[in-house]
Amino acid sequence: MTTTTSTQAPHRPGPGTETDTVIEARDLRRSYGSGKDAYEAVRGIDLTVRRGELFALLGTNGAGKTSTLEVLEGLGRRSGGTVSVLGGDPVKDRARIRPRTGVLLQEGGFVAELTVMDTARSWHGTLPSSIGPEAALSMVELDHRLDVRVPSLSGGERRRLDLALALMGDPELLFLDEPTAGLDPQSRAVLWDLVRARLASGTTVVLTTHYLEEAESLADRIAIMHQGEIVREGTLADIVADEPERISFTTAGTEHLPVAGLPHLLARPAHERGRTVLETHDLQATLTALLTAASDAGVRIEGLDARHASLEQVFLGVAGSELDQQAAA
Repeated sequence: MTTTTSTQAPHRPGPGTETDTVIEARDLRRSYGSGKDAYEAVRGIDLTVRRGELFALLGTNGAGKTSTLEVLEGLGRRSGGTVSVLGGDPVKDRARIRPRTGVLLQEGGFVAELTVMDTARSWHGTLPSSIGPEAALSMVELDHRLDVRVPSLSGGERRRLDLALALMGDPELLFLDEPTAGLDPQSRAVLWDLVRARLASGTTVVLTTHYLEEAESLADRIAIMHQGEIVREGTLADIVADEPERISFTTAGTEHLPVAGLPHLLARPAHERGRTVLETHDLQATLTALLTAASDAGVRIEGLDARHASLEQVFLGVAGSELDQQAAA
């Protein structure tokens, strides 16, 4: 196996030579089995990923996001529809597309006997072009652990080694499948910084994650899959635009504050575990009116919590719709 350290970068198209659309899928379908046992995991989705953005693909359990990702990566065949990745078919044109992509799978498979540097050199030998093992390991801040055997690395360090291998070919397109699963908050923050640096260099990133704050922090656009279909798509602002904003609070002692007449409320005030809960479509106006009313009435508000709509709120609404359907059935 060759261990040369070529630093030749893969070809990148010049301005105007290639479309700004890196991934495009139309009516994409993927089924398993046949006949009465057939199961359609992906049910005719449309998907567009633009050059230089981070696109987060989220989904409830069994939503079809892994099946979708495998098709985009060229690891699985579609059952219907069309898909283009970097201007070609990810399966038929794999020899041309694969060198231009990096893939970080949910779980990496390392040889326990190898050190960090041995692992990087072995992977380097499989690549048609590479930034080199040393540069890749330095990029993920593992250059001080070169002689350490892989089993001795922490979980966060192993994930960074995974990322170093995915980045070694200097990819135009990077797939990250649950990149921070199981990591502690500090290791997760380090990985986020590495991804942001890659985005700043112009790489396009497709991310799947169960950490919704990860998608909120990193993604330019988000799609939420449910039962094989995309049910929400757009920027974070687009996705939460129709969700209510919430204010909750208690009042000191037995004081009571009438709130039914506050402006912009979307429903009657609710009471949850001794707290008054308001839903509004104008958080600032309702909150200002609430504090003014409390001041005028001489009522002291405690435990005030005011928040804009969140991705978690939308996601739980999607997941809750499935539970409602199951309960009805």
